[in-house]
Order: sequence, then C-alpha cells, then structure tokens
Amino acid sequence: MAPSFLSFVSLYGIYLRRCFATSGLTSQFIDIDDHTTIHFWAPNPDHQTPQQQKPALLLLHGFGPSAMWQWRRQAQFFSPHFHVYVPDLVFFGDSTTKSKERSEVFQAVSMGKLMEKLQVKKYHVMGTSYGGFVAYHMAKLWPEKVEKVVIASSGVNMRKADNMELLQRANVENVEDIMLPETATQLRTLTRLAISRRFTMVPDFFWKDVVNQLYSENRNEKLQLLKGITLLAGDDSCKLPPLQQDVLIVWGDKDQIFPLKMAHELEELIGKKTRLEIIQNTSHVPQIENSTQFNNIVKNFLCGSS
Repeated sequence: MAPSFLSFVSLYGIYLRRCFATSGLTSQFIDIDDHTTIHFWAPNPDHQTPQQQKPALLLLHGFGPSAMWQWRRQAQFFSPHFHVYVPDLVFFGDSTTKSKERSEVFQAVSMGKLMEKLQVKKYHVMGTSYGGFVAYHMAKLWPEKVEKVVIASSGVNMRKADNMELLQRANVENVEDIMLPETATQLRTLTRLAISRRFTMVPDFFWKDVVNQLYSENRNEKLQLLKGITLLAGDDSCKLPPLQQDVLIVWGDKDQIFPLKMAHELEELIGKKTRLEIIQNTSHVPQIENSTQFNNIVKNFLCGSS
C-alpha cells in the first residue's frame, strides 16, 4: 500500500471532505441504540435557526466506498434547497454495530432510528443500488414519515435468475467477486459493469490503491450483508409490495449491474404513483456520470406537486 501522502485515494478523500464541509455539512457520530453507531454528514445543529427550515433529504449510498465517495455532487447541489443527511450504512465508512443482523431491513431500521434520534419527523429518501433496497424498506416501514422516494439504479425486484445473469456478464462465480473486489482485475470488472466509460490506460497500482483504501475494511461483515439481502431469497416469482409514496426511478441506459429491463419491470411493480427517468449514455452510477441531469430530474420531482 502506498503511503497516504502518495495515495491518490487519500488525497481525493481530503478533497471530498472539504466539499461536504463547504456545503454546510459536518461529520458527526450518534449512537442510535446500545449496539449501533452511525457516522453521517449533516447540517450542524448549532447553526440552524427557525428561518432556515427546509425539507429534509436522506441519501443512502450503494455497495462500495463510504457515502462521501458516492454522493459528493448531490450533497453540493441539494444542500441549498434541503437539509441533507448523508449517512454511512452499517459496516461502511465509520458506521458499526455489535448486532448480528445483516439484512437490508436492518439497515433500513438503523436509518430510521438515525432520523428519529435527529428529530427529523418527515423526510424524502433517495437510495442508489444497495441503498435503493434500504430506501424501499424505509418507505414501506414508515409511510407516515417518508415522503417522496427516489430509487436509482437499484434492482429491488431482483430475482435469482437476474443474479445468475449478472455473474455471467462478469464471468465470475460469486457476486462478492464483483461487489467486494480484492484485486486490480476484479475492480476493473466492477468498473466495466458500473461505468459506461472505459479506463483501459489506468495502471494496476491505481486500482490496487483503490482496493486497499476503499474495499478492504469490514470485508467479512460486508460479505454477510451481501448474503443477507432478503429480496434475493425465494423463488423467481417476484412479488413486491407497492409503496404508498410518490416514487421516482432513475436508471442509466447502459447499466450492466441491473439492466434497464429491470427498471421497466420495477416501474410496473412498485406502485401507481411511480415514474421512470432514463439517463442516456450512463451506466450504474448516473448520479456521478451525468450529475447535472440526474440532479435536475430529482430536484424537479422532489420540489414538484404530487
């Protein structure tokens, strides 16, 4: 591993923290119960006044690096319009638990406890990929608290057959070989599936730095999280309870993790108050690949009338 002063990942991490800080967000910790501590970025409670009342927006990241690596452009864009809360899900970043629970339902309950501890009574929630699974469950558990829902690039309707097709596209035997890369080769595979651009000229030492800095911590616990996704269990009959809220689904047309056909199916399954927006020439992370279009789509949805 390269020393931190030589590591691009470490240096870029400093830049990301500065971006969050200049957006009015501070790094905070809170014990949501006797077992679980959540790290999150949020407005400084000491600096808020009654004149600064804005709607609340909770951002839930996907499997991979911590929240600040996935939501930087959204934190900057939405902070002037919303009180933005950007937590690390349990076992990502600095969020930890002593609990043995490993499902995305546990993640949803933990995020619900976080917002309750922060005394945020109502909020919008946006989740990408794995975070979309969590967002779906939050909306289902607390329809009186969760207002509008944004699900981005998230195969909440994923069947076992979809999982097998993903393994075939990646040419691997296990999903952890994609989602929890241990080598430069595995990270190249994940990048090929998740990002529409190609990075053929990037040297191996860069990929290794990313693996060491962003994918090595809590590996066993994250593997348990992958195996604990409840929506992957059962047979191929996808019975997904609809949501009561207005729901926006955002997808990249070139997504190779959760192909676009899953977005169309999810639109039909998740409720009558659902609409799908497709961002062209992006893959699994449209919030990064075309943040301008992504942010404007989401803002129009959240700020528009039901």
